[in-house]
Amino acid sequence: MKVLIADDESVSRHMLRRLLMKWGYEVVAAEDGDAAWNFLKSPDAPRMALLDWMMPGRNGVEVCRELRKHRPEPYTYLLLLTAKDAKESVVEGLESGADDYLTKPYHPQELRARIRVGLRLLDLEDNLVQAREAMRFKATHDTLTGVWNRGAIMESLEREVSRSRREGSSLGVLIADLDHFKSVNDTYGHLAGDHVLREVTKRMQADVRPYDAVGRYGGEEFLILLPGCDNTATREKAERLRSAIMQYPVETESGPLNITMSVGAVASGDWPRSTANQILQMADSALYRAKEEGRNRTVVAGQPEYDDAHRAALELLSSGR
Repeated sequence: MKVLIADDESVSRHMLRRLLMKWGYEVVAAEDGDAAWNFLKSPDAPRMALLDWMMPGRNGVEVCRELRKHRPEPYTYLLLLTAKDAKESVVEGLESGADDYLTKPYHPQELRARIRVGLRLLDLEDNLVQAREAMRFKATHDTLTGVWNRGAIMESLEREVSRSRREGSSLGVLIADLDHFKSVNDTYGHLAGDHVLREVTKRMQADVRPYDAVGRYGGEEFLILLPGCDNTATREKAERLRSAIMQYPVETESGPLNITMSVGAVASGDWPRSTANQILQMADSALYRAKEEGRNRTVVAGQPEYDDAHRAALELLSSGR
């Protein structure tokens, strides 16, 4: 545990440093409140700080207020060291954001006990943060594959479509469906099917950019969002993903399985007035075409072979007429 001590009196600061180091803590020291604030707002700031109340620059109470206002997480335990023992001063110190206070001169063992209380509170805080993040992950991610779940990827689609309109860019949207996946479950069992889904997801994630998004759209269908991709780039990335899936068999307990994938793709730049739902419908229709034409292929909405009547109907929907 790294502990910050802030005291403008060099003798007090030196004695406190030696005491904490004797107890096994890593110590950083500040000579005034401004230096203490600079330590506390840094990315690798100490999680515990012992602050003298009266210091040049910011005093201990002001440092507490600044920290609670501008850096709520990760939580830092703040202990005020003060010669003031009036009730009004104690209340002011605690209301500023300090977790505890100790009146000078203090007994070393009492200080050690207060620090241990702080450590327990920090452990509790960390456990609560971990539990919160775990719940947040479960609420937005698919349990089996670990990618975004349907609700989260649909929200992301809405945001990305809005952003592409605002910035005048193009968003690539893919709906990918594993070919004949039902036969995998029927022939080799659902455990093998689950293994295939997890492996396919790993290959997809390994082949997309850090700012692309992969989500499980439903069953064996995946929705992939590719910001900044026009028609050509969208098709290229769809083909790369499809190749990554089929390039090597998926090893399962039942043996290696050859898996292929059909992809329906749309570049929003070709349909700048379309809503997220309309773009999704186009991608779904393109996927249907890919399956009709023999599977294991990519069809991009808006290509010359795309159905002209369907294109006209979508343009009519986009215009609001």
